[in-house]
Amino acid sequence: MPIPSRYPPTFVDIDLNALAHNLRQVRHCLQPSCDILAIVKANAYGHGAFEITRALHRLGVRRFGVATVEEGTELRCAGIVDQILVLGAVLPGQLPDLIAHGLTPVIYDLPLMQELVKVLPPSAKPYPIHIKIDTGMGRLGLAPEQVTMGLHVADLGRTLSLEGIMTHMADADNSDHQFTAAQIARFRSIVDQLTLKGFRPPRIHMANSAGILVHPSAHFSMVRPGIMLYGYHTLSHRREHVALQPILSWYTTIAAIRTIAEGDGVSYNRTFTATKPTRIAVLPVGYADGYSRLLSNKGSVLIGGRRAPVVGRVCMDMVMVDVTEIPQARSGDSVALIGQQGAERITAEDIADAIGSISYEVLCSIGPRVLRCYSSGSVPDPP
Repeated sequence: MPIPSRYPPTFVDIDLNALAHNLRQVRHCLQPSCDILAIVKANAYGHGAFEITRALHRLGVRRFGVATVEEGTELRCAGIVDQILVLGAVLPGQLPDLIAHGLTPVIYDLPLMQELVKVLPPSAKPYPIHIKIDTGMGRLGLAPEQVTMGLHVADLGRTLSLEGIMTHMADADNSDHQFTAAQIARFRSIVDQLTLKGFRPPRIHMANSAGILVHPSAHFSMVRPGIMLYGYHTLSHRREHVALQPILSWYTTIAAIRTIAEGDGVSYNRTFTATKPTRIAVLPVGYADGYSRLLSNKGSVLIGGRRAPVVGRVCMDMVMVDVTEIPQARSGDSVALIGQQGAERITAEDIADAIGSISYEVLCSIGPRVLRCYSSGSVPDPP
């Protein structure tokens, strides 16, 4: 890929047409009546929360999930008017900001619900909430026996409006479905009990990306796709059934090429020593940009459609690669850190495998000083 002259030497390119494709794959897994809450927390998994949210809005998505009040506030201030659900921890002191920006809280303990009731203006219409139930994740959430008590404490109908009930799948990508089946049964039992008591929230949601793909009984009335929107599976055996397209490619540029002699070292602590005359390309990207230091002497990049191994320590701002076997490599050439050149491809999963992590962390780690650029092709109309 030739790098436009106006771009900085290191940037990511995000293909919004691939995003639209992945959203279609999500919808193909669902009944038409099932709604979608798109997860755009952590800067949309490193892809740019505002731009991804805006693109998904154009594709018909009207509900978005973030982790913090601050993430939701940033989207509101950027002009996003759709529902924004705050899925993570909220402190009592943040509730006025949450209310001021019209964010929907997920209530995960009774004191938080009581604090919300206290700060709501007495004349305000009932404020929408979702209640989270812990069915096996062991993090945030009301214990099943607390749910009914909490709904009575909330004074629903006058102060709060129960818009949704949710839980979080702990093991949905495991090939052994036993624990997940138990979680689904536990959640369904709670929902049924609430229905008998007269509580019928319109949004009932449990399924994450893995749940969408392999646990249709967990779809309920809404699902929460995250990583699959960005083109990655957590279930390798499902790739042939649901074809996702990674939407992010990460590029840098060769800043300089130098030849070192046999016995010369590269980078800090001389963890690489040349055993023969070696051509080294210096790349202006490093761990401050999210290119993990664990890739030292282990990772590879693509130059001219060929793999070039990382040599020496990954620095804060620079990486060195061996281009001895790529004689045509020159300063100014494009380098793919994540992406495709010719027949070769490097994915976030490949990097995750090299450092013992997951694609989520690789994508979320791409730092704020890396410019996000978006495909010029128009996003298709909603299906």
